[in-house]
Amino acid sequence: MTRLSHVDADGAARMVDVSAKAATARLARAAGSIRMGRATFEAVRDNAVAKGDVLGVARIAGVMAAKRTADLVPLCHALPLDDVQVELLLDDALPGVQVEAVARTTGRTGVEMEAITAVSIALVTIYDMAKALDREMVISDIRLLEKSGGRSGLWRRG
Repeated sequence: MTRLSHVDADGAARMVDVSAKAATARLARAAGSIRMGRATFEAVRDNAVAKGDVLGVARIAGVMAAKRTADLVPLCHALPLDDVQVELLLDDALPGVQVEAVARTTGRTGVEMEAITAVSIALVTIYDMAKALDREMVISDIRLLEKSGGRSGLWRRG
């Protein structure tokens, strides 16, 4: 069985020591979605939500969240991010919004948590801004799609 890197020999949680690792270009891409009622979807699409530009605010919230990941995830390393992109796509079939985030850095550890955090907070922000219209929205399918860099190289969801 593979040993968990965040657990020491006694089973206690610990931060992983990455000081001996080489700095490499790292990338992670994550995605998720939020389903909502048709009227809520139309209000978001038409920029008619009382709180303002739902998609614009959610995009900025996702970027800000990626930058604060180490403050939110206890054993996560603080990383100097080179780039964070958050894309929001209105999906009429859900109806709702698909969110995808890409995080990049050059460092000794990956940026998977930053990409996943960006997606999560963008989705939570959409919920917050539209909850007066629809408390039954469902956030789902938050997942890592791809990561590259480091010893393990490229990984893509199959």
